[in-house]
Amino acid sequence: MNRRKFLKQSSLASSLFFIPSFVKAFEEVASSRLGYKRLVIIQLSGGNDGLNTVVPFRNDLYYKARPSLGLAQKDIIKLNDDIGLHTSLAPLKNLYDKGYVSIINNVGYPNPVRSHFRSMDIWQTATDADTYAQSGWIGRYLDTYGKTPYHAIEIDDSLSLAMKGIHRNAIATTNAKVLYNAAQTPYLKNINKQLEDTHLNEHNLGYLYKSMIAAESSAKYIYETSKTVSSKKEYPNTAFGKQLKTTAQFINSHLDTKVFYTALDGFDTHVNQKATQKRLLSTYADGVAAFVDDLKANNTFKDTLILTFSEFGRRVKQNASIGTDHGTANTVFIIGEHLKKQGLYNNMASLSDLDDNGDLKFEIDFRSIYATVLDKWLEVDGKRVLFKTFDQLDIL
Repeated sequence: MNRRKFLKQSSLASSLFFIPSFVKAFEEVASSRLGYKRLVIIQLSGGNDGLNTVVPFRNDLYYKARPSLGLAQKDIIKLNDDIGLHTSLAPLKNLYDKGYVSIINNVGYPNPVRSHFRSMDIWQTATDADTYAQSGWIGRYLDTYGKTPYHAIEIDDSLSLAMKGIHRNAIATTNAKVLYNAAQTPYLKNINKQLEDTHLNEHNLGYLYKSMIAAESSAKYIYETSKTVSSKKEYPNTAFGKQLKTTAQFINSHLDTKVFYTALDGFDTHVNQKATQKRLLSTYADGVAAFVDDLKANNTFKDTLILTFSEFGRRVKQNASIGTDHGTANTVFIIGEHLKKQGLYNNMASLSDLDDNGDLKFEIDFRSIYATVLDKWLEVDGKRVLFKTFDQLDIL
């Protein structure tokens, strides 16, 4: 195959490279270093209102700041005498009662940014607010401890920054069969035969060639492994429910994947928040409950940890449109069978001691949660991934 033909036909591989493009041939790393535990990340995109998710219903300042938006007692599921959950989270409360949920309040980072894109970048790259990075924390985990792209999978058609490494990227796919079929094009089959093509090496195209081989190999492995299992559990008929069903299929087929990344969008509730958040939280809780039931039925929940976050919380005071504007500190849910501290991990933020902008003050750096998950769950050196040492939580 000559160089001109290779470059011309490489555009035909675009259907595969949404997976994403792989940037480097893969180093040999013992798979035993990755262990057997799995992490499932759920991103609530748009900035979920944590104060109407985990509600300080006995605090008069809450209702003073939210005269129309504050949740009535009938819309709250009590966790104790002072704090409750939004009623849409009833399925999550069932998991909470079993000791499977830890709620971490007041999570954020210093010098918070209220831009969706920038704050999400900060959460996904695990950097300081004034630092810009091109690699995500899961991507760097793959760089250091991964062996193949499928050790981390995003259930989407495109790859988040969190999943992009310096040397290695994860895979994005919503359907293993579609992914496999994309890798079976005649062009890719043809280039797969060119292993010893010195002309490609001569023009320094070997890395792209090897990346395509790795992509085809990953697609084949994911499809042939996961097709052996089909879920019998009924999931909500939502896009999010389908994401979690696919994730469960991958996990229950014992795919050698350590991290799965999913997302639920729509939480930017500037206007008429109540109805929108009620629907979204129901979608989230119903999906997670079905997912956990599916894993438990297949004896895989014991090896799975679920982390739910949003890029920031909302302002304490409601706005003129009966919604909330961008805020700072927020709530993180950790769901699993082996939590050392179940229930409410810490107290809620003060509503009388706000920052200069009238926002909640953060107490726990989100990177402390990442460091805890990396060190205590994935059993790797978090400092090598996060580039800094962070205090760890006594939660795992």
